[in-house]
This record gives sequence, C-alpha cells and structure tokens, in this order.
Amino acid sequence: MAAPYEKIACFIDQDAASESALAEAQRLQGFGDCELNLVHIAPEPIALYSAPYAYLTVAEDFYPRAREWIEERARRARATPVLLSGLPARAACDFATSAGIDLMIAAAHRGVVRRAVLGGFASYIAYHAPCPVLLVHPPLVEAGSDEVGTETVASVTQSPEGGHHG
Repeated sequence: MAAPYEKIACFIDQDAASESALAEAQRLQGFGDCELNLVHIAPEPIALYSAPYAYLTVAEDFYPRAREWIEERARRARATPVLLSGLPARAACDFATSAGIDLMIAAAHRGVVRRAVLGGFASYIAYHAPCPVLLVHPPLVEAGSDEVGTETVASVTQSPEGGHHG
C-alpha cells in the first residue's frame, strides 16, 4: 500500500499536546515511504528597551538551544529537523509551500484565554495552509480547562480551495 502522503510536516513545541500530534504523524508515516519533517518555530527575539534609543535583545544562545532541541527530538522520531523563526502560523504556511508539503499536522490545544492572548496557530493554518491540515485535539480534563488529557482526537481540514473542513 502506498503512503497517503509523500511529505508530512509536524509542527511541535515543548508541550504534551505536541507529543500527540507527533504520534499521529508517525502513525501516518508508518503507512509507507514518506518524508516526515519535524518543525519547531522559534519566535523572533524580543527587544527589551532599557532607555530611549537603547535596547537589549534576548540572549543570543536562544536559537542554538532551539536548534539542539529540535535536532534531538527529530533524531528520536526518525524525522528531518526544521527550525523556523518568525510569526509561527505564517512561517508554517510559508514552509509548507516552499517545501512541497502534502500534509501539515499540529496540536490544537489552547483554551479560549490562551488563544485570545497568543493567537490561534491551528485556526490560521486551517484556513491558510497550501495543503490539507490535520489538527490533533487532546481532550480537556474538565470543561473550560486549558489542561490536556491523555487520549487524542484528530480532525482533518483542507484549505478553502480544497473545500473540506471537518
């Protein structure tokens, strides 16, 4: 049986919900020969203003540590490590376009408060991705909580051009 996708990009952070997304990506990879890219998006360093016209940037070792983390995680997952920077959702869609990704996988785990403050990565890629998107939803521990449980529910969306959202 041929793999349903040739190139998968799984977007992860250092949280439990990302592990569920990675598990689903590896399950799909098991259907045949397909390339799995494990992608971490490091936000742009924030400039800290200390006085008028004077600023300090976040420690310069931020990106090397992020690179070490994604390379180690990808090695254990038998995937290709990818470290991006910038606005996460846009960087994800740009990468998917330039790398010819067939399927984007990400965790959709933020509650209403976190989504309002941090933005909706999953929502953005669901509507702007150049390919189908698989969003992996860990169940909530209790209604209205931002905590995640241990089981995983997945939903597939496709960009508006593809027509399917689910």
